[in-house]
Amino acid sequence: MQKHRIVVGLSGGVDSAVTAHLLKQQGHEVIGIFMKNWEDDDDSEFCSSNIDFVDAAAVADVIGIEIEHVNFAADYKDRVFAEFLREYQAGRTPNPDILCNAEIKFKAFLDHAMRLGAEKIATGHYARVRLNPASGLHELLKGLDPAKDQSYFLHRVNQAQLSKTLFPVGELHKTEVRRIADEIGLPNAKKKDSTGICFIGERPFREFLNRYIAKAPGPIKNDKGRVLGEHVGLSFYTLGQRQGLGIGGVKARGAELKAIQAQGQRGAGAHEPWFVARKDMAHNTLWVVQGHDHPWLLSSQLSAQDCSWVAGSAPATGAMAAKTRYRQADAPCALVHASASDCVLHFQAPQWAVTPGQSAVLYQGEVCLGGGVIASSDVSTT
Repeated sequence: MQKHRIVVGLSGGVDSAVTAHLLKQQGHEVIGIFMKNWEDDDDSEFCSSNIDFVDAAAVADVIGIEIEHVNFAADYKDRVFAEFLREYQAGRTPNPDILCNAEIKFKAFLDHAMRLGAEKIATGHYARVRLNPASGLHELLKGLDPAKDQSYFLHRVNQAQLSKTLFPVGELHKTEVRRIADEIGLPNAKKKDSTGICFIGERPFREFLNRYIAKAPGPIKNDKGRVLGEHVGLSFYTLGQRQGLGIGGVKARGAELKAIQAQGQRGAGAHEPWFVARKDMAHNTLWVVQGHDHPWLLSSQLSAQDCSWVAGSAPATGAMAAKTRYRQADAPCALVHASASDCVLHFQAPQWAVTPGQSAVLYQGEVCLGGGVIASSDVSTT
C-alpha cells in the first residue's frame, strides 16, 4: 500500500485518536492537528477546548506522533458563527456542525494541512469515501455503524475535498473503536462522546443565545387563534419543540375540546403536550398545537435552497431517500426537481416538524448525494 503524509484532526475524542493510530499502524507519516475554533469564554465550565487539547496531546504522545495547536477561531467566527446568528435572527434553525465541516474542517484545516505538505487529511467521522471506477467520481458513503453514521453532516464536501480525505473509523462500529482505544492504552478510551456544538457546549441553549440576540416577546397562539401565553422571542424556538414553552398547564376547553373530540384527532386530547408548529415573523407570533400528529406538524413536500451536490452536479430526478434531521431513518421520497442551487422533494409518508434552516440530505442506498437548506414545506392548513 502506498504510504502518505497524512494530517489528522485530533479533537481529544476517542474517534480521532483511533483514526491516528490506525493510519500510523498502516505505516503512514501521521501529524496531528488540534483545531481551536472558539475563543469567547474559553475558560468557562461549558467550553472544554483546553481539556480537549490536553487529551489530544496525551493521545499523540501514546501513538508517537507530533501534534500542532492551530487557531481557526477568526475563520470560525466569520464563516460559521456569523451565519448561525443570521439564521436564528431570521427565525430559522441552522445546523452549525454542517457549516463547520464545509468551512473549517474541509477548507481552512485542509488548506493548512496541504501547506504542511500533506497528501491526505483524516478525521474521526463515521463515514466512508469510495472512488467509483465507472464515473471516476469520489462517493461519500454512510459509516458502517448505522447508529453513528455522520454522512448527514458531511454532505457539503466536494470532489476535490473528498479526494484528499480519509475516514478510517467509518469502516468500524463504535464498540470496536473503543475496544481498540482500550487495547492500545489510549488515555481517552472511555471518554464520553461530546454533545452539542463547541461554542455552546453543555450550557443551556437559550442562555447562550441571550448574549447575542435581543428578546422580542410576543403572543403564543393555538391553531384556533386563542392566545395561550407569551414567548420570549421567535429566535429562541424551533419547530417541533415541546419543552420550555411555559404553557404546560393550558388545556383545550369548551368548544375547542368538543371540536377535537368530534374530529377524533389521534393524539390531540385535552391533556396532550403542546408543540411549536409555526413561527410568524411578520406578526411576531408563535403558533403551537396539541398532539404529536397534528396536521400542522406534518409535511409531504419540501423545497431546499443553497444546495451542494457531492458529484458536482445535481442528481437525476426520481426515487431516493432523504433525512430532514440527523437522527432519523431514511425516508423514501421522490426528487421532483433538482438544480445546482435548489431542489424539491415529495415524501411517500408525511415528515414530522420539517424545519427551515435545517438540511435535507439525499441518499441512494448507502451513497450520500448531497442536499440543501430547507426553505419551506407544505404543512397542512386545516
